[in-house]
Amino acid sequence: MTKIASLDDIERLAHQKLDKNALDYYSSGAQDELTLRDNIRAFDRYQIRPRVLRDVSCVNTDVKLFGNKFASPIFIAPAAMQKMAHPEGEKATVRAAFRKNIAVGISTMTTTGFDELWETVQPILNEKKTQAEEIYNPTLWFQLYVYKDRARSLDIIRKAERNGFTAVVVTVDTPVLGRRLADIKNEFALPPHLSLANFTDILESESDANGGVKSTNISMIAKCITQAVDPSLTWEDMKWLKRQTKLPVLVKGVLTAQDAVLAVEHGMDGIVVSNHGGRQLDTAPATIDALAEVAEAVNGRIPVLMDGGVRRGTDVFKALALGAKGVFLGRPNLWGLAYNGEEGVCTMLDLINEEFRLAMALAGCTKISDINKTFIQRSPTYSAKL
Repeated sequence: MTKIASLDDIERLAHQKLDKNALDYYSSGAQDELTLRDNIRAFDRYQIRPRVLRDVSCVNTDVKLFGNKFASPIFIAPAAMQKMAHPEGEKATVRAAFRKNIAVGISTMTTTGFDELWETVQPILNEKKTQAEEIYNPTLWFQLYVYKDRARSLDIIRKAERNGFTAVVVTVDTPVLGRRLADIKNEFALPPHLSLANFTDILESESDANGGVKSTNISMIAKCITQAVDPSLTWEDMKWLKRQTKLPVLVKGVLTAQDAVLAVEHGMDGIVVSNHGGRQLDTAPATIDALAEVAEAVNGRIPVLMDGGVRRGTDVFKALALGAKGVFLGRPNLWGLAYNGEEGVCTMLDLINEEFRLAMALAGCTKISDINKTFIQRSPTYSAKL
């Protein structure tokens, strides 16, 4: 077998293992998929400006966020229905993340319960306590859709708090579900042996209404979103949510300076620049293009993170140079899962972290705080300025 040398290699092998139902669900975007493709291509519009004759014999990728120390600014994004990629699903993902000492996001649309996730990392945490090396704080972050039923939202936040989650990441770019043509054409359905851990009551009521027929298909999932998620959510609701928990609250789905300023003004603890992996509003800007505007508007008052299209270590470097404190990997985690479960995710993380470390060294940076806007420029191929 050809040696795996990049995330592209893992993706190619994952595509060979996944059935069409799962593959198209994971890989597709909204409508004509213009934003989906541009998320990746947009990184080519930026170039790294390396500095030379610097001592890079020791490169440190440690980063601190919300009182936790991570081994890298490369985190795992929340992604739905991970048991379609591998039987262990989200459990394999969190074990890999904790082994690599990073933060991992868990989706509202998880196929694994919160209690199972917390239990599965306890042996890793216990092992780390006995190690003499410097301790990191790998941790779980919960991705939340705010429900129309506020009591339901509070219930799931409390469950997350009880199960060791250390941040709430509120997705705000999904007041309604984007139109994903592949799912419509394929009549996507969650395999019958799987379930959505946070929507069992709604799905069971729909099953009863259908004469006991259990089918979590794309129309049913859209119905869950429509029934449960509040499309009237505003910044005032975010202020209410912030008062309900002591955990940091990040707002995910910001693409403009205007909304970045509002996030700060309404007391949010962080921002995730995101277009939902190109799965919501097609023709929205690539996240790396939106990042600088958001970071400048925030001006260091709260951390800015980003997701979307990150596939290489140089992508991570460019995002940090434009103002991100960290990046999330979405689809690469799913490809790692499909390829080889927990070990596949670890392999994926090892590859991109090594690429990132190499990019830092070749650019002349030895620590994360060294990376700034002076290390990046717009490619002359493209006319727009940074």
